[in-house]
Amino acid sequence: MTELPGTDETSRPTRRAFTLASLGAAALVTASACAESERDGAAEGGGGAGATRDTFVFGGSSDPDSLDPVFASDGETFRITRQVFEGLVSTEPGTTELAPSLATEWTQSEDGLSYTFTLQPDVTFSNGKPFDAAAVVANFERWYGLRGLAQGEDLAYYYRSIFRGFKVNDDPALTTSLYAGSTANPDGTVTVNLTTPFAGFLASLTLPAFAMQDTEAVEAGGGNGSDGSDPRQSAYATGGVVGTGPFVVDSWQRGQQITLKRNDTYWGEKAKVATAIVQFIGDGTARRQALQNGDIDGYDLVAPADVATLQDGGFQIQDRPAFNILYLGINQAYPPLNDLKVRQAIAHAIDKEAVVRNALPEGTEVATQFMPSNVIGWNEGVTTYEYDPDTARRLLAEAGQANLTIPFNYPTDVSRPYMPDPATIYNAINSQLNAVGITTTPVAEQWSPNYLGTVQGGTEHGIHLLGWTGDYNDPDNFIGVFFGARTNEWGFEDQGLFQGLAAARTATSKQEQEQAYQDLNEQIMTLLPGIPVASPVPSLAFAPGVEGYTASPVQDEVWNTVTVSADS
Repeated sequence: MTELPGTDETSRPTRRAFTLASLGAAALVTASACAESERDGAAEGGGGAGATRDTFVFGGSSDPDSLDPVFASDGETFRITRQVFEGLVSTEPGTTELAPSLATEWTQSEDGLSYTFTLQPDVTFSNGKPFDAAAVVANFERWYGLRGLAQGEDLAYYYRSIFRGFKVNDDPALTTSLYAGSTANPDGTVTVNLTTPFAGFLASLTLPAFAMQDTEAVEAGGGNGSDGSDPRQSAYATGGVVGTGPFVVDSWQRGQQITLKRNDTYWGEKAKVATAIVQFIGDGTARRQALQNGDIDGYDLVAPADVATLQDGGFQIQDRPAFNILYLGINQAYPPLNDLKVRQAIAHAIDKEAVVRNALPEGTEVATQFMPSNVIGWNEGVTTYEYDPDTARRLLAEAGQANLTIPFNYPTDVSRPYMPDPATIYNAINSQLNAVGITTTPVAEQWSPNYLGTVQGGTEHGIHLLGWTGDYNDPDNFIGVFFGARTNEWGFEDQGLFQGLAAARTATSKQEQEQAYQDLNEQIMTLLPGIPVASPVPSLAFAPGVEGYTASPVQDEVWNTVTVSADS
C-alpha cells in the first residue's frame, strides 16, 4: 500500500466542517427558545461587518440512540459522535478518499494480515489523558471482548459486520473474528493483526463506530454492559463520553436537543464556534420552517419540492455527493417471484428515467447495479434490462403470469437519503407495473417500528422499496451487505454467490478486487434478486451566513470549520 505522508505541527490535516420521530409543538418551542437564548448571547467582533456568532444550530430529525458510537448504526447518532470522536483514518473533505486522522500514515504487510499505524503526536483525550498506541490497543481489545447483550446485532452492528466475531462468541451465528490482536510497539506505532486479509479494512476504519475512546472512562461509566445491562443506557453512553474530537458533550435534553461545547485542548484546528446545538425536529416541513424562521442554521434531507423555495428565499443548498442505492427488492420466497422470467418482466416494466425525473432530486443517477458508479468493482458492461413494456408482457405470458398480483411494500413517515419521498416513488413504479398487467396490493407501513421488521425480518412480503447509503468506499459495504448470505429480505439461496462475495473480501490488491467485484456485479444482475433504481442526491440547506460546511457522501462532516455570521 502507498504510504500517506506524515504531518508536522504546521501541516496537520484539517477536520471538516432515520427514522423520523415526531416532535410536539411544546418541545419545539422549548428547544427553539433554549437555542435562541444561546445564539443571542454569543457573538464575536461586535455587530459590525464580518462579525460571527459563537453558536451553530443544526436541525436533526431525532435523538441519537446512544452517544457511544460502538453501539450505534444510525446517521443521527453519528452526526453527533463525529464531533466528539475521531478514528485512526478519515476521509478527504467532500469525498470517500482515505485521509489521515489520528494516524498520520500506515503500512500494510505483503500478506495483508497486519497494518502498522504511525500516530499523531501529543494528542490527548478531552479529559486530559494521553492518546497513544496503548489507547489504540485498548479500543480494539474493548470491541473484541464485548459479551452478552453488547454483542447483539442491534448494538454492535458494525463490529459484527466487519469483524464477524468476538473473543468469545455468545451468538452461534458469529464466526472466527477478523481481529487477531494488536501491539503497541516501542517506537510509538501500533500494529493491528487480522486472521484473514480484508481489502476493505482501512476504509472500514473510517466508520464512526471505530472511533477512539478513553476506555478507562468507558469502564468507569458502565459503558461495556458487563453487568448485563444495556450499555446504550449507561452513565457513559448518555453523557459521559470522552473522545479526542473538536467538541465535547455539554448536555442532552431528550426529545429536544444536544448541546456541544468547543474542546479547547483539541490537537487539530479548534472549532470556530464555542457551541454547537443539534435540535431535534422530526417533521421535514417543520425543519424547513425552523430554518426560514431563523431558529436553526441548517438541516439535512431537504425535500426535493422544498429546494427551489429555499433557494428563492436566499438560503444555501448543498448537494451531498450521491453514495447510495435505491432499489426495488424482490422476495424469491414469495412465488412466483422465484421465477427468473417474472423478475425480468418486472425489470423491463420499470422506466427508471421517468422515476428519477418525476420522484427524485435533480442530479440523481440512474442505477444499473447495486452500487454507485464511484465504487471499485462497478461494471460498465453489466447486463441491463431496458424499459420495454412489450418484453415485460411477453415474459409474464411465458411464465404463465399474465394476470400477476403481488404485494408491494413501501414505508411511510420517513425520508431517507436514497428515498426522500417513498409514496411518490411507490406511485411512479406502481403505475408502470400496472401498465404491463401486474396488479399490486399496496402495503404501507410506518418506518418505525414496523417496516424493516416486515421486509427484512419476515417472509410475507413480495416486492418492496428500500435502499442503502454507503458507510465507506468498498464494494463489500454494498453488495456484500445485500447478498453475502441468505436473508429474509431476498429469500434466495445461492452458495456460489455467497462464497464469491466471501472470497472477494480477502483480495489483497486493487486489481484483484476490481475484477472480482465486476464479475460479482454481473452475476448478481443475471440472477436479478431486485431492481437497482437510482442513486439520488441528498440535499442540505443553510442560512445565508453559514460558511465552512463541506457536505460529504458518507456524512463525514465535522463542524470545527463552521462559522455563522452575526446577522444570519
